[in-house]
This record gives sequence, structure tokens and C-alpha cells, in this order.
Amino acid sequence: MPPPILQLNDVKTHFPVESGFFRRQQTGTVKAVDGVSLTVARGEVLGLVGESGCGKSTLARTILQLVPTTAGTVILEGKNLTAASSAEILAARHDLQMVFQDPFASLNPRMTIFATLAEPLIVHRVVPREKVAERVALLMAKVGLSPQFMEKYPHEFSGGQRQRIAIARALALEPKVIIADEPVSALDVSIQAQILNLLSQLCREMNLALIFIAHDLSVVKHISDRVAVMYLGKIVELGPAAEVIERPRHPYTRALVSAIPTPNPEIERAKKRLVLAGDPPSPLNPPAGCAFHPRCSYAQEKCKLSVPPLIPAGPNREAACLRLDEIADQSGET
Repeated sequence: MPPPILQLNDVKTHFPVESGFFRRQQTGTVKAVDGVSLTVARGEVLGLVGESGCGKSTLARTILQLVPTTAGTVILEGKNLTAASSAEILAARHDLQMVFQDPFASLNPRMTIFATLAEPLIVHRVVPREKVAERVALLMAKVGLSPQFMEKYPHEFSGGQRQRIAIARALALEPKVIIADEPVSALDVSIQAQILNLLSQLCREMNLALIFIAHDLSVVKHISDRVAVMYLGKIVELGPAAEVIERPRHPYTRALVSAIPTPNPEIERAKKRLVLAGDPPSPLNPPAGCAFHPRCSYAQEKCKLSVPPLIPAGPNREAACLRLDEIADQSGET
């Protein structure tokens, strides 16, 4: 692997919970992200998957320092963003950008597409003002939109077109890392494929590092080089995309993979679905030991007593499970 351009070291993002009308007192802590360590190399696509509420979006905003870090470090090309000043974080926006889930909500309805794409160019003084219109036209062409539409407003575009505009805005500063937070979940299936292909093409052409957040494993497999599976604020499995999805090791990943629909009806009927018991625990009061043990069919008493670390689970793979080898033996894996 080439050296990482982005590195997360034991990142934690906790939110205090307060109660009381006249005298506010902290009564608990929501551990949205609880000790995540990751690296992303230049040109790599890292898929981040997990159920709703597992902390994926909070982790994305923490990397961007839109949400303050409780503990740990976020290092971008050797610069510690968690200890950076406001001016230094603003400068880091050149290299670190985000594409949000809902393109209609992330675009200002009062601004034309030209104004939307020109704003970062002007604020960061990327090009002289007389060159801004030319750069905006190039950005629109790069994402497959005609520059003749630059004076239109977001409501005049389809969902897929709006997401292309959001991607163009993220590319305006020529960043080195882009975080895409479920960028296709609000789009039709046919449009999803177009946006995924566009992101893949841009990563290859611009040597971009991409963190692709989703809950659809089939989409993640299509675009990602590696996959990180997240559960209740922690990474529970990490490895090459094809390996993780075709041969999952952690019980939680196995359940997610079993839920991927198969186009062949006969295979789908014969497939064994692993149904998880209950709902995900609250990050306000996570279970002791392994957070997944209340829903895990492999759980034993030791799983309730200690938090499993990420340990090797094969070539370039890691998983956080105290019974990893025993589960593999029961499944006939090597």
C-alpha cells in the first residue's frame, strides 16, 4: 500500500446529554464514534458501511472537523487537523471536501449553479475573477453537465443532475480527499449507476482518495477497493472489498451480506438469511464488552466482559471478534 494521505488514530466523537430546566446537568454521553483508526491512501476508494445510527456520518463530519473531536487525531498529509486553528482548517479545505446525501438540501436554492460553483473559487482565491466563469464551465463539463445551464437554479434540475453539481462543487478546489456520504441513496437505480461510474472515473483521472459511505453493500462492492464495517461507533471488520463481501468474517458483516438481494429467484429462495435479533443498542448506553453480543448468535460469556480489538483475519484483513477462529472452524473456512 502507498503511504496514507489521511490517517485516523483512535478517533472519538462524544456528545453530552443534559437535562434540567433551570440548572442544566450532564446526565449521559452519546458515544457516536468510539475509537476509530483508519488510513486512506491516495487514489484509494474506502467503503464505509453499517446500519443507520452506527456513526458513519458523524465520523465523516469529524474528519472534516465540522464536528469537534473528543479524542484521537485526524492527520491529513502530516497535518493534525484536530489541533489546527480555524485558519489552518480553512486552508485544509483545499484538500478535503464532502458530497452530502441529499443534493437538494446541500445546494442553496437561492443561488444559481454558477454562484454555487464560483463561491469556493472566489473564497479560496483559486483563480482570478476574470477566469472564474471559465473554470465553472470546465467543472460542469467534467461532471457531464452542459455549461449553458450554469444560470439555472437547483430546483430546475433532476436529482441526478443536482448530485453532479454537488460533486462539481467538491471538485472545485481540486482536493486530494473526498468524503461522499451516501451520495446515491436518494437517487433512482439507473441514476445511481451513472453517479457511481462518474465517481470511479474521477478517482482514476484525478488520483483522488474517496471515502464512500453507504448502507448498500452491493453498491460498495462495485466502487470500493477496501471496506470498513462499522457498528455502534466502532470498526468491526476491515479488508479488501471483494474479500469482505464474498467471505465475511465478523458475525455482523455476515448478517449484512446475507441481506444483499440476489437477481436469480432460485438462488434467492435457497439463500439462508441471517436475521439479527432486536434493534441496535443505543450509543447513549452501549452494552458492556462487545457491543454486538446482545444480537450475536455466537456470543458467549466472555463476549460480555471484554471489548474485542481488531485482529488479523487473513491477508490485509482485520476483524473485531473474540471467537473469530472458532466461527471460521464452524463454517468450514480456512
